[in-house]
Amino acid sequence: MPHDFDTGLMWFRRDLRTTDNATLHQALRRCRQVHCVFIFDTEILAALPRIDRRVEFIRESLSELDEALRKLSGQAQGGLIVRHALASDEIPRLACELQVQAVFAGRDDEPQALARDQQVAHELQTADITLITCKDHVIFERREILTQGGTVYGVFTPYKRNWLSRLAPEDLADHPIDALGQRLAARPLEFQARVPTLADIGFEKSNLSTLKIPTGMHGGSQLFEDFFERMDSYDTTRDFPAVKGPSYLGVHLRFGTVSIRQLVATAWQRQLAGSAGAAVWLSELVWRDFYVSILANFPQVAQSAFKPEYDAIAWETGLEAQALFTAWCEGRTGYPLVDAAMAQINQTGYMHNRLRMVVGSFLVKDLGLDWRWGERYFAEHLNDFDLSANNGGWQWVASSGCDAQPYFRIFNPVSQSEKFDPQGKFIRRYLPQLAELSNKSIHAPWLAKPLELQAAGVTLGGNYPIPIVQHDEARAKTLARYAVVKKIPSA
Repeated sequence: MPHDFDTGLMWFRRDLRTTDNATLHQALRRCRQVHCVFIFDTEILAALPRIDRRVEFIRESLSELDEALRKLSGQAQGGLIVRHALASDEIPRLACELQVQAVFAGRDDEPQALARDQQVAHELQTADITLITCKDHVIFERREILTQGGTVYGVFTPYKRNWLSRLAPEDLADHPIDALGQRLAARPLEFQARVPTLADIGFEKSNLSTLKIPTGMHGGSQLFEDFFERMDSYDTTRDFPAVKGPSYLGVHLRFGTVSIRQLVATAWQRQLAGSAGAAVWLSELVWRDFYVSILANFPQVAQSAFKPEYDAIAWETGLEAQALFTAWCEGRTGYPLVDAAMAQINQTGYMHNRLRMVVGSFLVKDLGLDWRWGERYFAEHLNDFDLSANNGGWQWVASSGCDAQPYFRIFNPVSQSEKFDPQGKFIRRYLPQLAELSNKSIHAPWLAKPLELQAAGVTLGGNYPIPIVQHDEARAKTLARYAVVKKIPSA
């Protein structure tokens, strides 16, 4: 069977796996031989702290990917070419040096990625090389799910309904490559270097291994196998941060060490079998597609409110606002659930989804600070940071995004704590200075009697802060602040 191209280049990006990789499958199917590359893009790395769990996660995942490609190729010099360079320059240069006719890459609709790919495509075109991008990290993308009127959905529930009605087995089909592995090319001598160390690219080791966060395809598979045993109870466990309820697959979805098609296929089958937990988890995966669609079709959300009228809101500014933001970042708000959640993200790079909503609402609607401040902080600290989901989540809590609720949502940090961490187990894990308080007082230490505080070794304003804001007063200010939008009935 003739090939479309003699030689191709597979550019790995957010799809660091060999299993069910749609882009790799297409490259191997269409080319006589395929080289594989990953670029540690200096444009992306330059803005990151020198100790970054995500960079270490990628580096460890690349080591496994390199070995898997070598094994599939059946050649000692097979494997992954890894470069530390500006991707927009290095890909065209490498493509010319390897004398390829096509470069294959997974589609990425983040604005910065689109600009990079446009530049790469132009440079490749001047050398008569084609850039081919493939859908891989979502089930439905761009304008594949539209309203009956042919417009993009701006509300989740009808989008999900259409998404589920459109879902078919072919959307979840596997992309096997074992039979095509012999088409993986041996690396030329000058590209046979090992995967660079963190030090080679200017980074230092993080606490990733101490946290026992599994990396690569094997790590993603392990986590999914573990979650499969818990999936049926996901609907009843997912909101409690002290309970092992979530899948913890966020970082693996972000960097493509698991296949979204395999996850959806499993959840879909479990839902059809009557699993309420699987149905709720599948809904979370649909949310992921939804936010990717929003960013692709409304790229302005990366800087502005999805609902433009919300950009008229006047947020707190100045030194006092900066001090409040610093207290939020450092977990010194005086609200234990908020502070414990911030300790979790600062120490581990992970935050439970329920807590992301609680701390987000607190920043925006208790402290009156611009949601973009919190969005940037999460972007710097979350292991699983993904622009579309992070932006969508923050605009959701700020009520400026895709939210069809008929009322104005303001989370009460104390009632959220009492409801979702009733025994204070999560709070005690991250705020040990409060460990001796009763299950009632641990949610609002400022309401505890002096003798209880003394017996528990808690000094308000000493080893634990006094609340930096009163929720009821803050709520009233927020309703007034949001009145500029004119469309918001109070709860």
